[in-house]
Amino acid sequence: MTKPLFLTLALAISSLYAAAEVEIYKIDPTHSSVKFSIRHFVAKTTGSFNQFEGTLTVDRDDLSNSSVEAIITVPSVNTANKKRDTHLQEDDYFASEKHPLITFKSTHWAKTDKKDSFKVTGHLTMLETTKEVILNVDLLGFGPGMRGAQLSGWEATTQIDRTEWGILGGKPAVGTEVDITINIEAIKQ
Repeated sequence: MTKPLFLTLALAISSLYAAAEVEIYKIDPTHSSVKFSIRHFVAKTTGSFNQFEGTLTVDRDDLSNSSVEAIITVPSVNTANKKRDTHLQEDDYFASEKHPLITFKSTHWAKTDKKDSFKVTGHLTMLETTKEVILNVDLLGFGPGMRGAQLSGWEATTQIDRTEWGILGGKPAVGTEVDITINIEAIKQ
């Protein structure tokens, strides 16, 4: 094999490898949020989880090849009411002593008609029950952060029926449909 042909093949192989390269981003919980709202009689009550972590595996050449895994610590729930937060730990809600974690693992990313928008299907596990959910995900962007960090930003929304996971407390005063909004800033590893 001649040197020019060898170099051409080597460059072609390396460019194919570079195109298939993925980036790993770790969720920065200090610049991210996991929020929810649920009906209480005629209004909505809101809350958040203050402890969570996760990793995004991103293929910037084809974002539909990306994936995400996340873990939420149930005892970190915060509804701005200590008595309610304590009640949410009990067996009629999250049963956090037996089930301290909520997990999500994506199984499929599909592009939508909207630019940088995806339907992300995945498995959401609470109280040892796993159900498929679809997140409406928008890529907010990639860019530089502090001290040379490379960042990615994402927003996801979905609605779930809490009773499908066995969370039955508070009915009928507390609704069954839970609106979830997740905002993520993640740091490239």
